[in-house]
Amino acid sequence: LVKLMGARRVIEFGTFTGYSALSMALAGATRITCADVSKEWTDIGRKYWSKAGVADRIDLRLDGGNAVIERLLNNGEAGTVDLSFIDADKTGYDAYYEGSLKLLCPGGLILVDNVLWGGDVADPTKSGADTDAIRAINAKIVNDSRVEICMVPICDGLMMARKL
Repeated sequence: LVKLMGARRVIEFGTFTGYSALSMALAGATRITCADVSKEWTDIGRKYWSKAGVADRIDLRLDGGNAVIERLLNNGEAGTVDLSFIDADKTGYDAYYEGSLKLLCPGGLILVDNVLWGGDVADPTKSGADTDAIRAINAKIVNDSRVEICMVPICDGLMMARKL
């Protein structure tokens, strides 16, 4: 998708071992801001970003997604991001979605991972903080007039929302 849409500026919520950030950099993204909280897991990514020669394009922040959103907005970066990938703490999805909408340029794309959550979101007998948060963000996005959406049932479900 990064290559297809010519995305240059990307924000990623939830970096884990850095695979998606690496893939986006190799696909042509020139500035990727990664928000995570784990030095242990992201250090794995840093190693491979360096090996691939893309570490200079990736700005890893370990103070979490909300702090990254606030910092970018305070730096005047509203409306400058092409793509947002949300795959972090599920209870934070709503805040990351709202922050992404502020940071995205018109036509920018938000990718929300794990929206099927193993089918639990469709089962009313299932609940829990993560399940309830994903169920809520799915309902919100489906009814959000600020975006056009498409959900693809690959892996654990990927919601794509294009900012109008």
